[in-house]
Amino acid sequence: MTDEIEAPSERPKTPVWFWIVGVVALIWNSFGAMDYTLTQMGNEAYLAAFTEEQLAFYLGFPLWYEAVWAIAVWSAVLGSVALLIRTKYAAPLFLVSIASYIISAAYLYGLTSAYELMNGIGGVIFSVVIFLSLVAFWWVADRGVKTGILR
Repeated sequence: MTDEIEAPSERPKTPVWFWIVGVVALIWNSFGAMDYTLTQMGNEAYLAAFTEEQLAFYLGFPLWYEAVWAIAVWSAVLGSVALLIRTKYAAPLFLVSIASYIISAAYLYGLTSAYELMNGIGGVIFSVVIFLSLVAFWWVADRGVKTGILR
């Protein structure tokens, strides 16, 4: 009886489009991280763009919401990095971000005055764009796992 050691299968060549998506994901999600960080730090220059009502709204979030916001933002950033280093953890990180984003959006649009404060339908459209981008990044990560690009 011979023990054959199975060599790990070769990882498929990573297509150029995958790298482009990874870089776009990191840049896009870094904007969310910047927004979160500058808001949490109370950066005066950044917050100067807000009206008094918007400022009071953003600075008055309950602690649980700020935690959900942080999880949504930072799991998306980590998922983007995971795409670029080609690890399978990108897909679950984007799922965590999507779930957290859904919770935050449900709170904002269902239980607060965010619709009025965020310029009505414009804010909703931007929120939908964020959601769809997270779903697209998750889809790419999921396909990467299924094709062996991500391990």
